[in-house]
Amino acid sequence: MKLSGAAATAYCRKPDPAHKGLLIFGADPMRVAGKRQEAIAALLGPQGEAEMRLTRINAADLRKDPALLDDAIKAQGFFPGHRVAFVEGATDLMSKVVDAALRDWKPGDAQVIVTAGQLTAKSPLRKIFEVHRTAVAIGIYDEPPTVADIEHALAQAGVAQPIRDVMDALIALGQSLEPGDFRQTVEKISLYKRGDDSPLSVADVLACAPQSAEVDVDDVLEVVALGQADQLGPVLRDLYAQGVTPVTLCIGAMRHFRRLHVVACDPGGPAAGVGRLRPPVFGPRRDKIVRQAGHWGRDRLERALTALTDVDLLLRSANTAPQGALMERTLIRLAMMARR
Repeated sequence: MKLSGAAATAYCRKPDPAHKGLLIFGADPMRVAGKRQEAIAALLGPQGEAEMRLTRINAADLRKDPALLDDAIKAQGFFPGHRVAFVEGATDLMSKVVDAALRDWKPGDAQVIVTAGQLTAKSPLRKIFEVHRTAVAIGIYDEPPTVADIEHALAQAGVAQPIRDVMDALIALGQSLEPGDFRQTVEKISLYKRGDDSPLSVADVLACAPQSAEVDVDDVLEVVALGQADQLGPVLRDLYAQGVTPVTLCIGAMRHFRRLHVVACDPGGPAAGVGRLRPPVFGPRRDKIVRQAGHWGRDRLERALTALTDVDLLLRSANTAPQGALMERTLIRLAMMARR
């Protein structure tokens, strides 16, 4: 059978031990590995691997010796409890081996869990699990964690469910971070709040969130938005020294000023407009956007976007002028515009 969405998430957290097998596939190996770890931990418990109730089989080894899977399924361990035969990195070339193993499966045998990369709808390996009554196929796609996923991650980390503003901050992090980075951030929050009974706050989330080059881009844009042209040179040198290119800075600037324009154009004013941004902004960034949108106004923001569009076209063209100088000149113009 095929599962997706909330049903797939619930199944990975609590797989049916009576099922013969589970296929988890997707283009992002980290997301696939996370769901696989969750499913195996639910089936075997915390001591499953230590008690040798988990057999790992690499796809390359299985191609050389197809009997490895059948041996792992039928083998009896020293410890009682559920057993799992895990095939990692499978492809359609192994579909016949997996199909034969599932057909020969008997109650009491090890449950088969297979992970694979992206599989097409016509994939033979995928079809085996999708048409089987006691096997499950789950596709993992590049989607940010849902509110339910975040609540589950917090519960597992021992963090109390937060208020709405804090959840919005976590949702924004989930949309901007890779799954592994987001999971590490939740673990860091758990350690950060250990022994602290106060509710989780936006400041706590910001303190634990990973720092990236985008923060430095935001620093440059804040200098520009506040009209501090004299501080622009040193900040740009630091930014370029970290490997950020003028094109990347231009893209970040256009994104930032478009966001300000959306906020400034809201009929309810900047305070209402900032609430309509997606992904949502929170904490000090929210206050900065409201303040900057109110200071610039719609007309000046439209002129700023025109200037950024012009320099973006120049940076992407065959123009031989130094890209850094072109971008710096545009930012100085914007900073001077902010003073008027």
